Amino acid sequence: MQDKGVIVTGAFGVLGGAVVGLLAERGARVAAVDVAPAPAHPLPAGAVALGGHDLADPAGATRAVEAAVGALGRLDGLINVAGGFAWETMAEGSAATWDRMYRMNVATCANMCRAAIPHLTATGGRIVNIGAGGAVKAAAGMSAYAAAKGGVHRLTEALAEELKGKVAVNAVLPSIIDTPLNRRDMPNADFAAWVSPLDLAEVIAFLVSDKARAVTGALMAVNGGV
Repeated sequence: MQDKGVIVTGAFGVLGGAVVGLLAERGARVAAVDVAPAPAHPLPAGAVALGGHDLADPAGATRAVEAAVGALGRLDGLINVAGGFAWETMAEGSAATWDRMYRMNVATCANMCRAAIPHLTATGGRIVNIGAGGAVKAAAGMSAYAAAKGGVHRLTEALAEELKGKVAVNAVLPSIIDTPLNRRDMPNADFAAWVSPLDLAEVIAFLVSDKARAVTGALMAVNGGV
């Protein structure tokens, strides 16, 4: 990853922060992109914070990619961490939740991929998307979320075919990620069975590296002990 230019979206969250830190530690130059304002604390050496970008808006995603390429000088990888979760049954839920899950999970990913393709094609780069194990077999209350993440899975597969031989496109499908928010929402769960952000970041770092040059179109399960 030495001197590779990589964009990480959703970079100010728990998983995004772990990915940014790991890639920077391995010598990559990282554009940390998020809809939130840049954090007050400094990012790791080699990372630049690009806050305030609404990636659900195609124009916002294009501005984010251009700002990142301007800061990095080149683009070798795109990691689409940006997304969101909602638990809601169909009977008690709303159409607004479906729209929100689509915008947060599918639109952000699609818009960033579209904007980054010309730059990644020039370098033979790599895209890594974040899907979900819960979209392979959806549970009760997961319809909107699972449908959105299922869209990310199909987007990953189709884009891998479209860009075959030019840009590798893969996705990781985690089970429950061990974050403070998930611990708060599920206090009686077995946290030891969950996927740590750093362990998931390791898989993502592999897929965005040259070591995964033979892998494209993969939906890689990262289940921890669940």
